[in-house]
Amino acid sequence: MKKGNLKCIEKMSYLGVGVSLGTVPVYHSTNLKLLDKRIKIADLVLRFMILGLGVVATVLIGTDSQVKVFFSFEKEAKFTDVKALVFLVVANGLAAGYSLIQGLRCVVSLVRGSVLFNKPLAWAIFSAEQFHKFRVLDYFINLLCPKSIFPTKKKKKFRIQNQNQRRVTRFHLQRRRNMNLLLLLVILCFSSFYTPTTAGNGSKTEERVIQTKGAYDSVLWVVQFSDLHFSVHHPDRAIDFHDLVGPALSFINPSLVLITGDLTDGKSKDLLTMKQNEDEWMEYKTVMDSVIQRSGIDKSLFFDLRGNHDNFGVPDVGGSFDFFSKLSISGQLGRTGSVNSVTLETPLRKHLFVGLDTTMLTGLRGPTNLFGHPTDQLLSDLDLELSRWDSQSEKPVTKIAFGHFPLSFSAPSGSGRTLEDVFLKHSISAYLCGHLHIKFGKNLKRHHLLGNQFLPFQKLFQTNMHRSSFGSTVNCSSEVPPIQEFWEWEMGDWRWNRAMRILAIDRGHVSFIDLNFKSGAKDVIILPTFPLDSRFMSTSLSHHNYECQNVALSSYETIRSLVFSDSPMVSVMARVYDLQSGSLVLVAEAKMNKHADEASRESLYVAPWNYKAYEDASPDRYWLQIEAKDNMDRSTFSELRPFSINGHNFEFSWSWKEFLVMGCQWAALYFPLFWSALYAMFFILLLPKALLVFPKKIYTYKNFLTNKGLISGVLWILQELCRVQTLWFCWVGYLFYLILFPWFMGYIFTEAKRKGYMTFRGWVIETSDRKGQHEYVGFPDIMVVVLPHLLFVVLPAILVTGALTAERAIYREHMLASSGKKKDDIDLNSRRCNRRTRKLLFVVCLVICTKHFMNCRTLTKAYDMNPVFHFMGYGVSIPLLLAYAIGKTRSA
Repeated sequence: MKKGNLKCIEKMSYLGVGVSLGTVPVYHSTNLKLLDKRIKIADLVLRFMILGLGVVATVLIGTDSQVKVFFSFEKEAKFTDVKALVFLVVANGLAAGYSLIQGLRCVVSLVRGSVLFNKPLAWAIFSAEQFHKFRVLDYFINLLCPKSIFPTKKKKKFRIQNQNQRRVTRFHLQRRRNMNLLLLLVILCFSSFYTPTTAGNGSKTEERVIQTKGAYDSVLWVVQFSDLHFSVHHPDRAIDFHDLVGPALSFINPSLVLITGDLTDGKSKDLLTMKQNEDEWMEYKTVMDSVIQRSGIDKSLFFDLRGNHDNFGVPDVGGSFDFFSKLSISGQLGRTGSVNSVTLETPLRKHLFVGLDTTMLTGLRGPTNLFGHPTDQLLSDLDLELSRWDSQSEKPVTKIAFGHFPLSFSAPSGSGRTLEDVFLKHSISAYLCGHLHIKFGKNLKRHHLLGNQFLPFQKLFQTNMHRSSFGSTVNCSSEVPPIQEFWEWEMGDWRWNRAMRILAIDRGHVSFIDLNFKSGAKDVIILPTFPLDSRFMSTSLSHHNYECQNVALSSYETIRSLVFSDSPMVSVMARVYDLQSGSLVLVAEAKMNKHADEASRESLYVAPWNYKAYEDASPDRYWLQIEAKDNMDRSTFSELRPFSINGHNFEFSWSWKEFLVMGCQWAALYFPLFWSALYAMFFILLLPKALLVFPKKIYTYKNFLTNKGLISGVLWILQELCRVQTLWFCWVGYLFYLILFPWFMGYIFTEAKRKGYMTFRGWVIETSDRKGQHEYVGFPDIMVVVLPHLLFVVLPAILVTGALTAERAIYREHMLASSGKKKDDIDLNSRRCNRRTRKLLFVVCLVICTKHFMNCRTLTKAYDMNPVFHFMGYGVSIPLLLAYAIGKTRSA
């Protein structure tokens, strides 16, 4: 490791198995649900066994008696005659009662999936468990007790007159010994199973951190990559990563390297078949091993996550096609859970990084594998990890979460909770993600703010990058509830844009810079850490704290910047520009000096300034730029960034594409869009029919010519469709088919053995236990198939068939009007009426059929379907209905 060496002590949570060699971290996963369930069931079984055996032992001892004859009289003895047996009966009863209570608690834990984290209660339960262990000695004594419960004296002989009584006595004694022996074995088994480190549900946690040798000012930085998409069809992606990333990491020397999903591509050359390819995973492992070696950074500081491409066609986590668990860095280091965390500690702060894997538990092939699917268990684990240091650390804690899916492409859990709810609860600083790529825009950032003033529809849409602008007045009262907010920063992809991000945390201020290596390696990288960019990094909390003077003003007294270079720096200059006049005017220039601290990692430069001179209500009046010059006289300039000392945010609007992918909660919008489209089509078909049947209100071409209007024209066209009875009933039946029946079948996993069928609610597959039960998966991912089919195929097809029937009515009226004229006039009008509209509508029908057949081809390749048997109803219905409409309207 380099001289920014880290003393690796890291934290992962519960029930994981790790390996520790020297200072190599031990990782503990947090979502081993199957193992957790088995442990709980075993706990439950053992408790009820103790309950049953305790009750039986109590009854047997309580009802047992012995009769002996002393010379001429008989004496019957019971357990009450011996104090030790009285204590034994009471102890058995208490043990049975306690086991009953704990058994019921286990049942509730199994049903609710809850975890016991109350320390006093956990120790109380553990102490009570020791009662069972102390009873073991009692059972040993009872096993070795004399054959009679009567006190015996040496050299004193007693005679039992009745031989049958002797057999009964021996039977009772033997039965009691057998029961005690069985109960003893269960107690010993339970005592070894139930260890002091468990509490409630057998969860085990280890708190580990990484002590980082950083600057005194508590500055550290991490590197993020996303969407590598290593592919056997595009070897240049892996080659560039190997050649460029290793050297870059060696001089950046980050505290962590985060790779947020889509490590491999998993697509065929034509991009239609999406499933796992082992060759791509072997290439990923080889390249990463080489990059780690060249960078000089410990392997344990690399965190890679699973993306949807890494989950294509993976039916079970840990199965034969789950190459991520075998060949990824996290898989090799034993990070098998859905939530993994690490804490970086500097002299002044703790920095908690929590990674989450929200991919499908049952990974479908693409294209219906697009969304993140956090479960209630994952959200509970995430909540626990983010609260790790809330009550245990005297230092302030900066919390960063990282995952693959943006929140706009993350579905709610089964109970309706979302990742946004958990992030807002803990007011994390930022959520780092990927998935969308730069093709949708370069400003895929979003500020989340909790507030009661938002309307219900605003939970479905956010029209601007900022939820709301900060108010001019600030309430500094201690009774005001804390501000709950966080930034979401999606980053570009390595796939096409060779993107890399460096994120820095400077005394709690989080900043970042996005770079691309399309033009080659970077010799110098500049990242200003203070003041912050007012477009993407200002928060309501920073504005509130500054106005209320709740911050250490010493952190405002210097301009600070990280400068990374593979050659020595000669000078670093900071320049501040004023934009008030409409053009940039240089108002301040200062030389920045390398931070002189023994623990400094030689990348931090600072310059003192009078920050109060730049207080202004405008968030974009002042702009900062850093210039760095190396010993080869090469100058590098940072991007001009607006800043606001007051913490005001610079309103920055999305493009329409950025809004569609970042501002819309697609998981919540799917059903409203689906049912709206269906209701609209039913309305188009049923309303004109109802007007024909009930009010007898008929709209014709003649009426339209008399009273021209949009409504009358639309109703006339749709009533013409209703007059073609067969076509109208076919359309209504097709809409009901889309609601009530499967659309098509196909192979949805990498290995083409298990089929599923798709409905508008998701794919229906057999459960993993193969007991004949079925479940829905892939909701709302199937919207990428359902909504385009409804909006771009079915709806246009209904409208164009209505237009065809209306064109026929016009042609019929024209022919009837021409029937009373002379032959020469009829021939002239016939030449003029060559039905050009019909030809145009015929072209539209061809376009719709082409679009539909392209969709069918995509699905056929994606799910290895037979176009005849696997989607007959979905595949041929639209072309047949259009062909029937064209044939039916051919003549007047």
